[in-house]
Amino acid sequence: MTAPTRAHIILPEDLLAEVDRVAGKRKRSHFVESAIREKLSREALSAALRESAGAIDLESYPEWKTPERVSAWVRSLRREDDVRLARKAGPRSR
Repeated sequence: MTAPTRAHIILPEDLLAEVDRVAGKRKRSHFVESAIREKLSREALSAALRESAGAIDLESYPEWKTPERVSAWVRSLRREDDVRLARKAGPRSR
């Protein structure tokens, strides 16, 4: 983490009042920093999703062609995991 640097920003009065109501006047900087980091993270994720769009050939993965097929595929994987875990756990004594 780098050392804090001062920055002058201009906010609408109603927005600043809402920040103060939620975070408190003494916590403005922390609140704004957190909000900026969250927004930057979402922007980075959106960029990664745009860049990777079309990277998977759906012909090679028919289970990903529709939302319904994806749901069925996930359910089957979960069932397989349940069976594997039950086998690992062995018989339970009550």
